[in-house]
Amino acid sequence: MKGRLSTKRAILEPAREVKVCAEADVVVVGGGPAGVGAAIAAARTGAQTVLVERYGHLGGMATGGLVILIPHMSDGGRELQIAGLCQEMIDRLDVKGGALHPRKQDLGSSAPKLLSFWRNHFSVVVEEKVRFTVYPDPELLKCVLNDMVEEVGVNLWLHSWGSRAITDGDTVKGIVFESKAGRQAILGKVTIDATGDGDIFASSGAEFDAKIDPQLRNSHLAVVFLLGNVDVKRFNEYKEAGQPRFGELMQELMKSVGFRLWPMSSWRNDVVWVNNWVPGLSALDVKDLTWTEVNVRKAMLRTYELLKKNVPGFENCFIMETASQIGTRGSRRLVGEYVVTKGDMHSGTNYHDTIAVFPNLDHNQSAEYPNVQIPYRCLIPRRIEGLLVAGRCFSSDPVVNDNFNLIPHCIAMGQAAGTAAALAVKDGVSPRKVDYRALRRHLTEQGVPYL
Repeated sequence: MKGRLSTKRAILEPAREVKVCAEADVVVVGGGPAGVGAAIAAARTGAQTVLVERYGHLGGMATGGLVILIPHMSDGGRELQIAGLCQEMIDRLDVKGGALHPRKQDLGSSAPKLLSFWRNHFSVVVEEKVRFTVYPDPELLKCVLNDMVEEVGVNLWLHSWGSRAITDGDTVKGIVFESKAGRQAILGKVTIDATGDGDIFASSGAEFDAKIDPQLRNSHLAVVFLLGNVDVKRFNEYKEAGQPRFGELMQELMKSVGFRLWPMSSWRNDVVWVNNWVPGLSALDVKDLTWTEVNVRKAMLRTYELLKKNVPGFENCFIMETASQIGTRGSRRLVGEYVVTKGDMHSGTNYHDTIAVFPNLDHNQSAEYPNVQIPYRCLIPRRIEGLLVAGRCFSSDPVVNDNFNLIPHCIAMGQAAGTAAALAVKDGVSPRKVDYRALRRHLTEQGVPYL
């Protein structure tokens, strides 16, 4: 049966059966940092777990997005605030020689030699203290994540785009996804939305907020790219010499292309990654996404030519790779049982259901800038049952989301959501009824600190 045009210029699709291709205890949609954390944690906690990912790889922004930065796992002291699965991923990368980061014994140090070296790596030095920030090899990280997911028996579906929730009243029963095989369904006792944009919770009828402050980082899109055969040492020496010309060149570039680009050190001494911030567009508008893909690549050519001609260290560089996954920093945010606000970032509030602790990004831990606790309730919709969120669509205001939607924060929230989902299935309860004490105990046993 063919669809037909309505008078409102819309296609009316005929009713049809959708094949159920799998069933599980926990269904995770999105294989980025949050989704991988959720799937591994759920499986390790005993749940039969399915992970659905639209691209052909795991890792999201950390791999396909070429955001090769796992920042701020410590707060200026000697201990980690973010560990657990995030630390395990880094440990596995270390075995393969796939990560650059300070040594654990150097955390909190203000030694001049250390500061001099790490200042060339964004976010490692904060207020003259060394923090634990990691620069991963994105291709090796894809392999590490594949291993971790396979080892715990997660049923992985790549090239599968989770499109909507299957609901029975106010309860999510699974998801529909699209692929080369057409539209299919996966049923689950608990579904975790780790899509970043909240695609699943939005389709379930859960309340959300999509307002973003245009001045914040999370209002910008990006297509990150890598330049190879760069003499990074010469480049850093040039910047350290106080060359005002470099800043002027970047300002000229920004004026010519309409948005900011900036070359940064990476996990290698011959590769630079160029981050960018495209303002005024929406991560939920396909035309805006298309414009970004096309125009950042035009800007990439200008950037390459400008650096090659004018900046020491780039004389023999080449364009190595552009991100296969567009950089989307913010869109829908769940309105959950608790909304984490800007005020919470300065209150130092202790929650009975804390599932993660995050350092302030710009200041080391102090009475004025305490570490921020994240309550489990910000992963739970107010009305919808059978559903949790993980990652940057967590329940938060724009300022909090701008600070804590980065890769390690998403992994930590995913680990908590996956563990909670498995406990809910085991106890036969709704995710909102999970025993907080049991959840915190399980997370502590998984290496999550300060619970």
